[in-house]
Amino acid sequence: MSLMLTLLVTLVILNYLVESLIKILNYRESKKPLHPTLANLYSESEYRRSLEYSQANFSLAIISSTYSLVIMVVALVSGVFGSIDRYVRDQVQSEILVALAFFAIIGLASDLLDLPFDIYGTFVVEAKFGFNKTTPMTFLLDKIKGYLLAGLIGGGLLALIVFIYQETGSAFWVLGWLLLAAFSLVMFMFGTTLILPLFNKLKPLEEGELKEEILKYCAQEGYSIGRLFVMDASKRSSKANAFFAGLGKSKTIVLFDTLIEKLSAREIMAVLAHEIGHYKRKHTLFGFALSLGQSFVIFAVLGWALRFPELSTALGSEIQSFHLSILAFFIIFSPLSFALDLITNSISRRNEYDADQFAKRTYDGEPLKSGLIKIATDSLANLSPHPLAVKIYATHPPLLQRLTALN
Repeated sequence: MSLMLTLLVTLVILNYLVESLIKILNYRESKKPLHPTLANLYSESEYRRSLEYSQANFSLAIISSTYSLVIMVVALVSGVFGSIDRYVRDQVQSEILVALAFFAIIGLASDLLDLPFDIYGTFVVEAKFGFNKTTPMTFLLDKIKGYLLAGLIGGGLLALIVFIYQETGSAFWVLGWLLLAAFSLVMFMFGTTLILPLFNKLKPLEEGELKEEILKYCAQEGYSIGRLFVMDASKRSSKANAFFAGLGKSKTIVLFDTLIEKLSAREIMAVLAHEIGHYKRKHTLFGFALSLGQSFVIFAVLGWALRFPELSTALGSEIQSFHLSILAFFIIFSPLSFALDLITNSISRRNEYDADQFAKRTYDGEPLKSGLIKIATDSLANLSPHPLAVKIYATHPPLLQRLTALN
């Protein structure tokens, strides 16, 4: 093996070992006795059920990640990616079409290899614990729609990026980043109304006690409500949630129908106040700017890395290939990506605390606490995650820390 290929294989294995270690630590932590503050949230039978759910997800995650590791290492060592590249080049001449066909084959193969685990997770694990509401037809349609969107949007972006690379060379990374930034802005502003309706039905919140409470609160806070939708999340899962998207006139709040079903009007209003807090405290705008900054770093390093033909030859190509270089780059970039995620996740957790305090200050902390408890316990969430797992992967603080901060 070449030095570059050895580096790629080593990084893939190290990434697997680190992720597996954190999963093991997190699972072991979940089996420890709950903190006294949380001890009464579950009955004895519910607590046993939550442990069984954690074990089922842990086992599935370990098996699927080990399977993915074996597939990836075999593909790297055997030169599969280079073979696919040569096959595609024998069929088409355009570099843009070669890149599109290459990533289409890789993406489809990866998704099909993961399909058994997706099916098992949805129709066995989630169904066993009463969460799954997805029918086989919905599952199939989601897959088909996902493929079509990936082809139209992902393929279109990729074609433009390859074209920019061919025309500009060393300036590629700046123009490529600007293209991605423009697309990200469009999706940030309008993704909820452009993409989400392809998968879920959105309808305005009906008149009633909840809407009156929301309008009263918004008038009190001088917040223009924008668009407020209820989403039929129950067609896929019984888990409850809500989210905020967009800016200005495009700002949108989406409540899952499961949230309305499980929480009281005051609890929903408290959760909504938390989401509005993200907007009023500029978390949403800052998060978008942060994601652009992160992608800027990625493109800058990519622009430098593409000068090295070893990225392509390590994957089995005899010539320098843009798409093979990108594939190798993202493996090599994984340690820096890990560091960037540490920073962004830390900021995200801080913003969650801040939005909680906003809801407490402008509405009421008690229904927010009870709402958070219902959301966590109803979904059999791990109430005792390992601190390392929280620091590395969590975008939200654990329930105990949020309740403590609210108190």
